[in-house]
Amino acid sequence: MEFAGKKVTVIGFGREGLVASRFMVERGASVTVSDAKRAEQLADNMSRAKDLPINYVLGGNRVEDTVGADLVVISPGVPLDIPAIVAAQQAGVPITSETKLFVTLCPAPIVGVTGSSGKTTTTSLVGEMLRADGRHVLVGGNIGSPLLGRLGEITGSTWAVMELSSFQLLLMEESPHVAAITNLSPNHLDRHPNMEHYLEAKKNIVRFQKPSDFAVLNYDNSHCRAIAAQCAGEVLFFSSRDSIERGSYIRDGQIAIREDGREQSVCEVSQVKLRGWHNVENVLTACAIGLACGVSALAMATVAASFRGVPHRLELAGEIGGVQYVNDSIATSPDRTIAALDSFDEPIVLLAGGRDKHLSLEELAEKIQRKCRSVILFGEAAPLLGEAIGRRPGQRGAGDLTVVRAGTMANALQIASEMAVAGDVVLLSPACTSYDAFIDFEERGREFRRLVGELAKQS
Repeated sequence: MEFAGKKVTVIGFGREGLVASRFMVERGASVTVSDAKRAEQLADNMSRAKDLPINYVLGGNRVEDTVGADLVVISPGVPLDIPAIVAAQQAGVPITSETKLFVTLCPAPIVGVTGSSGKTTTTSLVGEMLRADGRHVLVGGNIGSPLLGRLGEITGSTWAVMELSSFQLLLMEESPHVAAITNLSPNHLDRHPNMEHYLEAKKNIVRFQKPSDFAVLNYDNSHCRAIAAQCAGEVLFFSSRDSIERGSYIRDGQIAIREDGREQSVCEVSQVKLRGWHNVENVLTACAIGLACGVSALAMATVAASFRGVPHRLELAGEIGGVQYVNDSIATSPDRTIAALDSFDEPIVLLAGGRDKHLSLEELAEKIQRKCRSVILFGEAAPLLGEAIGRRPGQRGAGDLTVVRAGTMANALQIASEMAVAGDVVLLSPACTSYDAFIDFEERGREFRRLVGELAKQS
């Protein structure tokens, strides 16, 4: 790809937009950054790019900045149906993304991980397993740093491990050498028009594979299992219920892998350090991916028995007066919060809320009734969550569940600290996005940790 002398418009100046802009400038392109946010909202990234000759057009996305470009680079947070992008498509302007550029240009094998939940933990586990097996590994994509800016570190012997969201996959026309789907369930229906659109985006991770590639799929998930028939590459499954001909599974309390009729034990399920059955499934996924990559069972076992998790995913933020405060800010969907609730036997004071994703709340409401002592609701979605919980009364007897409304997460945590007693878990597992009050779930999780730290000082 030649970019020298080309007019490139980068839409969205988040972390991907910053990396894409620098990449293009360093290759001689004339770069315009278009972002609907104002300069003060983008101050941090603009400061990081102060050495770059970028033309900024902020406060909106103008059609003239895209139809007059030679190339448009879109960040994953930007909807594809905004007028500036639609006009560029109609004008025949090539449209790409930081992720698509990296996958096209990367000289090393790529492992891609997507799914409705478990992507980050699985991606991190795979990276650690490859390192334990002696490989040179870069981990990025939807987590960590965008990998386009690290192309110079990559050789033919490197393994690039990428977490890929549905939005990053939308524009893809090439699939990773090893592509895994952790699970599929309704998600992001605030951005995707329907479930079918969401599933089609996810399928792009395997859609363009060749016969020499590998697809790793969840045998226990009907959507994933159905994709197997559409895969050009070799399929490996993982399952927590059934033995698998090629892939990973659980037998007699052991995580096992099988290839060419030969079964190997990886480790006891009880040796997995991560809390919750969903994390056992993440380890199973990582082992099946490791099998496709030729990772030894010993390397898999070493990581499974030592990996303690990723920030904002059932992360212990502190313990005060015998009460555990747990940060599960990553839980931006009801399914994730259900998995979090199932990870604890202790009494739970749940903090939930944020911005609704147009997903069903009924199963979550039932789970809250059965698993929680109290629930404190905050943010835009508090009324919706309250109504859903109210439709599921009396699961353990009238009046057993205390439901409180709080305006903000900070207020919710303060109320929780006053309600909780020794032996309880105060669990931030919002079931909603953070966008009503925070830039992303990570900022929400960091603020939760800070607030817990303040509470600890006061105790």
